[in-house]
Amino acid sequence: MKTSTLHNKKSCSQHQILDVFSRELGFNPPRIFHHRFSASEGVVSRIGLAGNLIGHERCVNTVEFNRSGDRLVSGSDDRRVVLWNVASRCLVLSYDSGHADNVLQARIMPFSDERSILTSATDGQVRLGQVADNGKVQTKRLGKHDGCVHKLAVEPGSPYIFYSCGEDGLVQQFDLRSDSSTKLFCCSTFTGNIHRHSSPNRLNSITIDPRDPNYFSLGGSDEYARVYDIRKLHLGAPVETFCPKHLIKIKTRDIHITGMSYSNTSELLVSYTNEHIYLFQKNMGLGPYPVAASLEHVDSLDEPQMYSGRSNSLTVKGVSFFGPGCEYVMSGSDCGRIFIWKKKDGRVIRVMEGDKRIVNQVEPHPNIPVLASTGLEKNIKLWAPVSENIHPLPRDLHKIMESNRRAGENHSGVTHTRDGVTHVLRLQRRQGRAYVERRRDRDDAARDEEDESDGNPSECNIV
Repeated sequence: MKTSTLHNKKSCSQHQILDVFSRELGFNPPRIFHHRFSASEGVVSRIGLAGNLIGHERCVNTVEFNRSGDRLVSGSDDRRVVLWNVASRCLVLSYDSGHADNVLQARIMPFSDERSILTSATDGQVRLGQVADNGKVQTKRLGKHDGCVHKLAVEPGSPYIFYSCGEDGLVQQFDLRSDSSTKLFCCSTFTGNIHRHSSPNRLNSITIDPRDPNYFSLGGSDEYARVYDIRKLHLGAPVETFCPKHLIKIKTRDIHITGMSYSNTSELLVSYTNEHIYLFQKNMGLGPYPVAASLEHVDSLDEPQMYSGRSNSLTVKGVSFFGPGCEYVMSGSDCGRIFIWKKKDGRVIRVMEGDKRIVNQVEPHPNIPVLASTGLEKNIKLWAPVSENIHPLPRDLHKIMESNRRAGENHSGVTHTRDGVTHVLRLQRRQGRAYVERRRDRDDAARDEEDESDGNPSECNIV
């Protein structure tokens, strides 16, 4: 097994060398070479900490790159919004958001030269920050929800249109060419009667399909991911819903959706609390009213790809694709680590220490194999393939994953099968045996000493 693994790694490295050689000779076009290089598992396995962005006074809840990737915007519990130069890691702009509570989301409107920045917060407000020529920022409220607004979704390619969803279940559409918002509908939980909805669905996530912006998905306080068509909202129902089969049968109130993301081929990635991450294809839908779906139909559906190992119980965590063709899936964990999986088979290929407590968001760079992460610390971490050597997986990965699984069970009261964890571990044992982690114990000891010397981290709220 070990010999085979080493042979596979050597073969992978040889392919990368041949790609570089072909590129130099002109046989490999720059765009194809860049795509294959950035999607290489060898590159992802070399990702390490490249730097920290320091400028917030409390924990950072949100980060996003602009379209070109040379700027990064962040929002924090200190209620400030900061714009960063990614290359120099320098603060470009910092301003008071105008929110009365923690900033949960900050987005740069495309084609605005980073002069229009959207924010949402725990206070339920949706606000716009306009950067003037002299660098001063004026903010104004665009809309309001009754409860936290965790996510905003900008229509791909539009400098004006975006959406918000809140814990009140309300979905709103905004057009920056006007000063008013349009209340589209209130999302409710499903009941046994397909003609009647019950209480509002406390929404945590909204994402727009990049291939067809007419479609957007919502996730919140129940187990169903809902897909809506902006052209068919008059029907009063989603056009499609998704949910793993076993969650339909569990019927627990402690399972809900915290993060969603579309791939470049319209696959829908859904992250659950006290559970795992799942990738849905279009043919895995339950229909507009999932509670009315027959058992025969549910049983006939293919199982979605599952990504397990991290813990998602304490905060509202996002989930993202990574790579030029969305070849990887990544998410933060309650254990303070960043997990990166191979999208195709769910195999864990990289685990990194991202925060001393919890990693909430992991954001991919739009063009190169770089990512940014935030958690309960005051800084933002930038990650890039800076290592000359491939990083091995943690030697105690089995214990980490088992601990995360038990944490999910303790919070949900539901006993999950061990098959998911066992399957993932079996896949990447073939890699782990090929490496010797020489400095793990020494690094852990140094980290423990650093934790003891730090101030009280309780200043950051867990929302």
